Amino acid sequence: MAAKDQVKALVFDVFGTVVDWRGSSIRELNAFGNARGLKRDWDQFADDWRGLYQPGMEEVRSGRRPYTILDVLHRESLEKLLDKYEIAGLHEQDIQHLVTIWHRLEPWPDVVEGLTRLKRRYIIGTCSNANIGLAVRMAKHSGLPWDTIVGAEVARAYKPTPQAYIGTAAALNLEPHEVMLVAAHNSDLAAAAKTGFRTAFVARPTEYGPKKKADTAENTNWDVSTDSFNGVADAMGCPRI
Repeated sequence: MAAKDQVKALVFDVFGTVVDWRGSSIRELNAFGNARGLKRDWDQFADDWRGLYQPGMEEVRSGRRPYTILDVLHRESLEKLLDKYEIAGLHEQDIQHLVTIWHRLEPWPDVVEGLTRLKRRYIIGTCSNANIGLAVRMAKHSGLPWDTIVGAEVARAYKPTPQAYIGTAAALNLEPHEVMLVAAHNSDLAAAAKTGFRTAFVARPTEYGPKKKADTAENTNWDVSTDSFNGVADAMGCPRI
C-alpha cells in the first residue's frame, strides 16, 4: 500500500495555494483608491502588506505575544502601511473594508472543480493561518466547498510550528499520516512532513507577481507534485466531474 493510500483527509494551505492573494488584493486596492481619488502604488502596497505577514505571526510563534487571530494582525499591518503611504483620515468603515480584503480573495481557476472532485472521496478543509471567521467568509465569497475549517486558530499555533499540523489532524480525529497537506510552498510541506503528514505540491508560478520567483517542486520528494487541484484529484484517484 502506498503511503498516500492511507490518506483520509486533505487539508489546504490557503493564501497562494487556494487563492490568488496578490492579484485579488491589488484589484481591490485599486478600486478603493480610484473611488476616493487616492493615487498610490497599490501593487507595492499589496506586496508590503504581505511582507508584514510573517513578522506579525512570529511575535506569536516566539511566545512574545499570546495567540492573536490573523484579522487582528492584518489590521495592525494595515495601520502601519497607511502611515507609510501617507493615507490619513479614513473612516472606520473604510479601514474595516480594507482589512476584509483578505476575506474576499479569489481562487485560482482550477480550485473549485478540483476541490469538488476531492470532496467526493475525502474530507477536505483548510490548514491555514487564517482565522475561522476569515476562512468561512472567503469560502462563502468564492464558493469553496470545504467540509471543515481547521488550522491555526483551532490548533492555537501558526504554521510552520508542529502544533499547527498536529492540532489539525487531532481536530479531525485522525493520525498525522492519514492527512495530506496540499500547498504551493515547500517550507510548509516540509514542516508538515516532519509531523507525519503526507504531502502534495501544487505549483502557483504567478503567486508573487514579477518580482519574486514562486516555489517549484524541484529537488523535493513530495507524495504528489502537480500544477493544479485537478492534478491532485487525478493523483488521488478521484473521477472527473
